[in-house]
Amino acid sequence: MFQSNKFRISKESKNISDLVSEAAELYNSYRGKEAHIEILKSDDNEVWALFKGHFCYTCGVNDWIEDFKYTLEDVGIEADLDKILEPEDSESSWRIGVFKIKEVKPLDRRTR
Repeated sequence: MFQSNKFRISKESKNISDLVSEAAELYNSYRGKEAHIEILKSDDNEVWALFKGHFCYTCGVNDWIEDFKYTLEDVGIEADLDKILEPEDSESSWRIGVFKIKEVKPLDRRTR
């Protein structure tokens, strides 16, 4: 597990937007060279995330997006990948993942 102080998840984070931002920062710290995530929208029900990068030209494209589900779990958000929006142009290097939030764990049950 990543333990750098720079990316340590703040235990004071209480709202979903803060937690989602921390998850995005953590995701980018691991995958930033191949896949970069930018949060487009987050609320109590769902997260819309833009994924850009070279991963779009590889096999297993959806796996890169689904990995964000597990990064959300690291900060205490249990979510499911609901859908992936793909560009009409197959040469484009972006995808949008829509995650449905199921539960936000109490601070004492978070892994970070």
